[in-house]
Parts: sequence; structure tokens; C-alpha cells
Amino acid sequence: MIICRSKADMRATVRDWKRSGQSVALVPTMGYLHEGHLSLVRMALQNSDRVVTSIFVNPTQFGAGEDLDTYPRDEERDLALLTTENVNAVFAPDVDEMYGAGGDTFVEVPGLSGILQGALRPGHFRGVSTVVSKLFNIVAPDIAVFGEKDYQQLTLIRQMVRDLDMPIDVVGHPTVREPDGLAMSSRNVRLNARHRQEALALSKSLELADGLAKSGPDVAALEKAVRQELAKAPSGEIKSVDIRDAETLAELGGRLDRPAVVLLAVRFDTVLLIDQRVVAPA
Repeated sequence: MIICRSKADMRATVRDWKRSGQSVALVPTMGYLHEGHLSLVRMALQNSDRVVTSIFVNPTQFGAGEDLDTYPRDEERDLALLTTENVNAVFAPDVDEMYGAGGDTFVEVPGLSGILQGALRPGHFRGVSTVVSKLFNIVAPDIAVFGEKDYQQLTLIRQMVRDLDMPIDVVGHPTVREPDGLAMSSRNVRLNARHRQEALALSKSLELADGLAKSGPDVAALEKAVRQELAKAPSGEIKSVDIRDAETLAELGGRLDRPAVVLLAVRFDTVLLIDQRVVAPA
């Protein structure tokens, strides 16, 4: 496995592969890998000749008071896991290499950046779209694989790729869960025992929503039911519950008459957990 610390080395590595006609997939991560990340890697390996995984904790997507400094990191462990999965190369730059001095250019998808999680975390998605566009320019992948757990992020990146005519196939992978239903996340390790147990309210509320959606309920009533289920976690601060069009993330009103995505954000102390599920009337 090749480890590239510089943009120049990463570009040279991919250039050599492409000269021999090989396709390249990228799996962007912020490290502290878990089974969810590795499932993305396996999907990439199945759909390309070479796979690059990036490890970069991107400071521009963290706001003031968020957990940039405490975000879990363990590069040695990450590299060992990726070696076991037969990843071909890892791109692991530091912040100076990634952004340099005096950078003043951002990429933004305004319509999707300011809603939902973007309203809770101003500037977050501008940081996401900027760093992902930089990774796409550096690695030049044919395929990029993202998890559906970050559903708004996936939708935003797909629109960015369409709008900017990037020749990249953006592939979504279903959310990977722990045996008890909790969506896998690097932040889960920061939950104490009580919060870890209460966090199951997220997946339970999504299961409830899936069952209720089959009858085509009133959207407002469906949201109320989800909030009531989430409220069974007394330590959780419900930051948002949104039911949106599954393709466009447009607001829905009246009765549920098409596939929708239920998007949750709940904070346990300093740990913000998100989860999602696509539901639809029968």
C-alpha cells in the first residue's frame, strides 16, 4: 500500500495507474475507521481496478465550539486496517499541504448548504464541498463512494458533481449499523455507557417511521411520532427531525405520497449523532 503525504505524490501515483488503463475509486474519510468505512472500501474495490482512501480531518467543516480538537484519530490503526483490506493507496496530507497559505477559494452548493444540518452547523457544508472538490481534483477518481448515513452530504456532493461537470460516478452505500441498530460513527466511542444505550432511540424511531410510512400518513403526524420516540432518550437533545423528498430534500406537506428521507440529529452531551432512513408509502 502506497502512502502519499503530498498532492504531487498522489497525482503521480494515479497518473501511472491511468496510463495503464486502470480505473480509480476514492473513499474519502476523516479517519478513525470502523466497519462502516471498510464497507465503503469493499464496494470501491468491487467497482474499480485501484482504490485510494483519504484520511484527513478537515478543519473547514468544523464550526466554533465543535469537536475538531477532540475528534478521534489513530492513523497507525487506520493504515493497518486499510492494508488488510488491500487498499492500493492512502492519501494522508496535513492541513498545510491540503490548504496551503493564503487560500481564499471555496466551493458551495447554496440551496443544499443552508438547510437541515447546514442550518444547525453554518459553514459546515461549504467546508465539505470545498474539501471534496479538492480531493476530486487531486485524485481524479472515476468513482467516489460515500455512506448514505450522511444523506444530505451525499445529495450535496451529487449535485456539485452534476453542476460542475465532474466526470465522477458518486456511489452511495447503505448505512452500516452495530448489531443493536446504532449507526456506526467515529463519534460513537465518545458516548458514555448511558448515552450509548439511549442513542438506540435514533434507530428505533426510524424503524417506527418506516412502519408508519407504509399507510401514507400525514407528514406532520409522522414527524410527531418520531419526536415522541426520540424523547424516550432523556439525555438526548433533539436538534432536528426532518422529513424531506428522498431525491431533492425538498420540504413535504400533506400526506406522504412518495419516497421520503427521515433525517435525525440528536446531541448527547458534546456528541452530535445523525441518522437517516428512506421510507415510502406501500
